[in-house]
Amino acid sequence: MGNSIKGLVLITGTTSGVGLNTLKPLLRFGWEVIAVNRSNKRAVEIAKQFLTDSEMKDVHFIEINLSDLNDVRDGCNEILKKFKKPINSIICNAALYKPRLRKPERSPQGYENSMAVNHFGHFLLISLLLENILSSEKEIDIKGKTTKFRPRITILGTVTANYSELGGKIPIPAPADLGDLSGFKNGFLSPISMANGKKFKPGKAYKDSKLCNMITVQELSKRFPKERIIINSIYPGCVADTNLFRDTPWLFRLLFPIFQKFITKGYVSQRLAGERVAQVASFKEYAKPGVHWSWGNRQKPGRKAFSQKLSKRIIDSDISRQTYELTRKLVGLE
Repeated sequence: MGNSIKGLVLITGTTSGVGLNTLKPLLRFGWEVIAVNRSNKRAVEIAKQFLTDSEMKDVHFIEINLSDLNDVRDGCNEILKKFKKPINSIICNAALYKPRLRKPERSPQGYENSMAVNHFGHFLLISLLLENILSSEKEIDIKGKTTKFRPRITILGTVTANYSELGGKIPIPAPADLGDLSGFKNGFLSPISMANGKKFKPGKAYKDSKLCNMITVQELSKRFPKERIIINSIYPGCVADTNLFRDTPWLFRLLFPIFQKFITKGYVSQRLAGERVAQVASFKEYAKPGVHWSWGNRQKPGRKAFSQKLSKRIIDSDISRQTYELTRKLVGLE
């Protein structure tokens, strides 16, 4: 390791699924990890089942409820006070998906909750930590070697938010689409629950929030030069058996993994997905701004990641700018 220091990476949502399975490869690559979750107690208990005592020493647990913007502010203040060295990499992984809701759940600020957790909470966290990450060390230890490292933000996207892919065109309940953003423009408070201002559809609300995640990557990449920071997104494959689907019907939870394994062949294990996320957040070959890294919807052994084509709904400059600016207002940055 020589004189280089361990890099510091922050990841949200490590109590299950992809986030939990990203911890071990991050530690193996030489990172010191900040794990952000709603409950420190639960996060620590679960991590101890997956990590060795030695690995646990390099994981720091910070409790933040991403649905509560005030809690995000408090948590970011705690991070900035607690850690002497800046963060090098941020991974936005936590997500909320409740497709069976009949009416929207609301965040403490009154926003529809899947948008609040998946988009607003992460957007505010990134914004509050951006100055810190931009000041991070230029050389860190990765896999035992001193490596030049540009600060990096990696956000988990999804195929269902990208209309350029077949999975993004599924009409049930409707494809991701922010429309004219009238819901955001009119304050996004009750009775408004959708970004486009139309009737609440819980499955679409999730898709729209992930569409906002992917738009954020594109807009931030325009606003900050690649010489200063790399911002990208990733779809690690269909992890069909995670707790993300815990609020879906039991029959769906039974059949969806089977369908993905044997029909679409898009299934990837939680462990492989975690490995892919850790690599995209760490390795030099993924240091390309605005790229949505994917392994495709049909998994093949040994297949390499590629830059997935993105739909106009993600890359349209006017929608991208409006989404960014309206989000800043809704999370209280303006």
